[in-house]
Amino acid sequence: MTKKTKQKRLSFAEFAATAKYQKILRKRYRQEKIFKSLGFFAIVFSIVFLFTLIANITMKSRGAFSATVVQMPIFFSHDILKENDAEFLAQANYRKLLLDNIKNHFSEASYSRRNKVKIFHFFSKDSTLDLKEHIIANPEHIGTTQLIWLKTSSNIDQYYKEHTRYIDPFYESLIHKYFNQDAMKISYSWNYFTNGDSTEAELAGVATAIVGSLFTMIIFLAISFPLAVLLALYLEEFSPKNKLTDLIEININNLAAIPSIIFGLLGLAIFINFFEMPRSSALVGGFTLSLMVLPTIVISTRNAIQAIPQNIKDAALGMGASNIQVALHHTLPLALPGILTGTILAVARAIGETAPLLMIGMIAFIVDVPKGFTDPTTVLPVQIYLWSNNPEIGFVEKTSATIMLLLVFLVLFNGLAIYLRNKFSKRW
Repeated sequence: MTKKTKQKRLSFAEFAATAKYQKILRKRYRQEKIFKSLGFFAIVFSIVFLFTLIANITMKSRGAFSATVVQMPIFFSHDILKENDAEFLAQANYRKLLLDNIKNHFSEASYSRRNKVKIFHFFSKDSTLDLKEHIIANPEHIGTTQLIWLKTSSNIDQYYKEHTRYIDPFYESLIHKYFNQDAMKISYSWNYFTNGDSTEAELAGVATAIVGSLFTMIIFLAISFPLAVLLALYLEEFSPKNKLTDLIEININNLAAIPSIIFGLLGLAIFINFFEMPRSSALVGGFTLSLMVLPTIVISTRNAIQAIPQNIKDAALGMGASNIQVALHHTLPLALPGILTGTILAVARAIGETAPLLMIGMIAFIVDVPKGFTDPTTVLPVQIYLWSNNPEIGFVEKTSATIMLLLVFLVLFNGLAIYLRNKFSKRW
């Protein structure tokens, strides 16, 4: 009977010198290298994709801040501008003034009424306003001929900016025949920031959407911030631990995950149908967004309160402070950085929401800038949605510019949240 040979147990140093261990080690190093390469590739791909997207939107948005203008001799006729009075000049027929000058300046206008109308549409509808502003500012020009820069329509503007290659051959012949390089140019325009929505791309602007977004955020913050902070403070510091509070906590966590369009339906049913609040107003939009982000602010506030060490509260209680004094004088001030960070991130989410606001009618075509919280208005995300559905090519640059404007707001809000977190955060 043979004796079993005992296998010799190698020490770690001896095992590390074996070929088997070296093979395992090389395999681990190779896997680690592949993992690092994949992570690096993912980061580079994400950055390239992001910058490509932003660069593409930025390139398309440049035209929103400029307009193509043409220089044309305008005779300010005494027959139309009869009186040198500001009130009369404000009501004069500038459309007829432009049509008469078109007939005199363009020989094609005398061929047919159709050509005359087509030349009139060569200019923007805002051109009559340019004539009005010029003559009110310079009434001494009545009865004289002046060279005036007039804005062109969106089709001409896009063609001159080389955003499209196709244009009516009649318009192309006009450009080459009547307008040389000195009489046609691209100039900066503030219409994008000062005008409301319009069916004409060259006149459309975001003034209504910016003011509407501001009013909506004011209502939203005035309701959601104090309500969420008080609710979180009560749940953490004062509420008894029973089935009711457990049910409230579960519902708050569940509400934070509900799709935003459900809150739009809720706002439609409660604020518009039941309370009969004005449709398409910043008031209803602010209330609806408050319902949507209230759970998010409550959760972030509770997390900020939970991060405060218990010994600080115990020390305050030991000095004779009441529970309310501890909450108001110690808990809230120390939790404020986390509360503000969560609130700002909630605002950043709310300012980019579209679905709930569509349900309460903020998709309406609004031209006038709202004067109050109950006036009809719209917001930036809804304005992007409206313009993106418009087939006219001139709205592409307006949509891209509004996307960039919304991204700027989101970056500012997130940057503010990071600043507050770093400035006021404390290490216990």
